[in-house]
Amino acid sequence: MLAVAVFLSLVVTQNPEPYQITHTYVLGGEGRWDYVTPDPAHNRVFIARQDRFMVVDERDGKLLGEISGIHGAHGIALVDAAHHGFATSGNDSSVVMFDPATLQVLGRIPAAEDVDAISYDPVSNRVFTFNGDAHSSTVIDPGPGRLVTNIPLGGKPETGVAAGDGKVYVNIVDNAEVVEIDARTLKVTRRWSTAPCQQPVAMAIDTKHHRLFSGCRSGVLAVSDYVAGRVVATAPIGQSGYRDYYPLDFVDREMLEPRAADSIIAEYATRPVRQWCQDPS
Repeated sequence: MLAVAVFLSLVVTQNPEPYQITHTYVLGGEGRWDYVTPDPAHNRVFIARQDRFMVVDERDGKLLGEISGIHGAHGIALVDAAHHGFATSGNDSSVVMFDPATLQVLGRIPAAEDVDAISYDPVSNRVFTFNGDAHSSTVIDPGPGRLVTNIPLGGKPETGVAAGDGKVYVNIVDNAEVVEIDARTLKVTRRWSTAPCQQPVAMAIDTKHHRLFSGCRSGVLAVSDYVAGRVVATAPIGQSGYRDYYPLDFVDREMLEPRAADSIIAEYATRPVRQWCQDPS
């Protein structure tokens, strides 16, 4: 059984209220799940379910439809300008292009072995996948749905994010580092260690303050200044072997870090910036 919990976040500068579960939607169905991708503009949530992606109405938990023909579902990237969506299909090393309005499959693009996470960079207008076993990133032109190239990353990538300035950042699990990709030249331009964080998997970004948050399987959160290209802070977090993604919003001067294995949420003070939470809008 798969259930999705919806949290109500009451953000107040003084004496903030605790987070509350407002609804729990039981989705049912077979298949393990992976990335959960919100589409707040259309009040939808895309949920990877092994051989398909479920599309759920975030307001009432109703199933709106499914994207089928997936073999090892992982991540979704939505490109509104092209009216296309892209879903990674890890077991057959491909990316499925679909119509976000109808959820109909439009085509299949070759990627590389163990294609997993995926991100869209609006500056270069390109989609980047992160291929674990292939140690690479596949680049796709989202208009025609065409393979552009594969970028060698020098290690096993996990989650990656676009910074909105023409740079893409990705965790390299086996080397414990962050790699920077220039989305225009399609070259790796920098890399830096996440030590003492080992096996960085989850990643989130605060573009206003140029911070990357790498959640590591070793129980450490590494915070990088991606302009300087170095780790500037660390914090202990829960041990979590499989969590790949941090859904974030930044609000007051703290951040919330979900601990999957420990079933709690950890709260940390940050640089006088903002706060993590589970609300994409």
